[in-house]
Amino acid sequence: MLNKTEPLKDNITIVGAGPAGATASMFLSSFGIKHTLIDKAVFPRDKICGDALSGKVLPVLKKLNPGLIQELLVQNENCLGSNGILFGAPNGKTLEVPFKSVHSTINHAPGYVSKRIDFDYSLIKLLNPEYCNFLQGYEVKKITKREEEVTLNVINTQRNETYNVSSSLVIACDGAHSIFNKLFPDHKLDARHYCGGVRAYYSGVKGFHKENFIELHFLKEMLPGYFWIFPLPNGMANVGAGMLTHAISSKKVNLKEAMQLAIKNNPSIKDRFKDANIIGNIDGWGLPLGSKKRKLSGSRIILCGDAASMIDPFSGEGISNAMYCGMRAAETARDAVSNSDYSDSLLSGYDQFIYNRLWNELKLSHTLQRLCNYPTLFNFVVNKASKNETFRQTISCMFDDIDLREKLRKPSFYFKMLFG
Repeated sequence: MLNKTEPLKDNITIVGAGPAGATASMFLSSFGIKHTLIDKAVFPRDKICGDALSGKVLPVLKKLNPGLIQELLVQNENCLGSNGILFGAPNGKTLEVPFKSVHSTINHAPGYVSKRIDFDYSLIKLLNPEYCNFLQGYEVKKITKREEEVTLNVINTQRNETYNVSSSLVIACDGAHSIFNKLFPDHKLDARHYCGGVRAYYSGVKGFHKENFIELHFLKEMLPGYFWIFPLPNGMANVGAGMLTHAISSKKVNLKEAMQLAIKNNPSIKDRFKDANIIGNIDGWGLPLGSKKRKLSGSRIILCGDAASMIDPFSGEGISNAMYCGMRAAETARDAVSNSDYSDSLLSGYDQFIYNRLWNELKLSHTLQRLCNYPTLFNFVVNKASKNETFRQTISCMFDDIDLREKLRKPSFYFKMLFG
């Protein structure tokens, strides 16, 4: 709890305790740096999401503590290991791509699916109170940025009392509707780089792959969007749909209705939902996509995860990129503290880290996203790729090791793969 009569002062404040913020906090604690972590919710709390955790989560956890992979994922009853991805083309043909390459040496699933209410809370329980002052139920209402500090006006959502929190540096992990990225002009909502999504939980969905492949179905009635089915523990499934905001607007699509009609009528889908039951409601949210480069930091502020518009443009997955951002933000903050330098020039190193690591992948995903505008071409690619073992293994390498992507940037690679 804050003392209302005296403003809280801490060198670093993290706003948002989702995967990006919790990861940043854990790394700062590992560096021995005290900090404040603020979230408007009280945990455990739900978060509308696809709930998929890609392989990029693993190296982040391994760097923090190798034992966390077993604790948080492999041996966690709230996590389901997934060994691959299934792409469904508009014509109903499918392409199965394992996450592991034939040369993989890991002895556990490379991907996982877990409800955010469970996964995020498991991260929260790892926060170190010796270094992290965690304030739940506090929402940032106003930012005052001065040359020497950033002051946040926060309100306790349970008691309706306001406080000030001043810091040398703010790591902003406050999601798609971040109050901080509004300070950066190039983060203004752009319907060409923003996606609308809806999600529901179902029980009784049939026909999952025996190795729990996640599924992306590019149904002809939902293009240029897609329909997903992700298996969850205890026979549950995360089911949803996503589409670019400009397409939703121009085509006047009701995404909830489109999702329900696909479940009811699409020949590739309907039989699997014959005995399924929806659990709860169909909920919607927005996804700021990482399909264009934006500034990710400025004087005394670093943006992470959804606040940094880091969601994959093709798959819609954002948790792994958020955790990678959180790790890199903490490392940049450590350098800023040691140098007593919170300037734009020092913090811009964070932007370079992020884009050097993720931009090729995001650019490739944006290319694949645009392919959805051409269903005939999409059908052709899936049909050819499903018969080409080299193509599948190369994509598997991309999932298994995110450094092996360079050849996927070159048009000549696709020509060779698809035509011999």
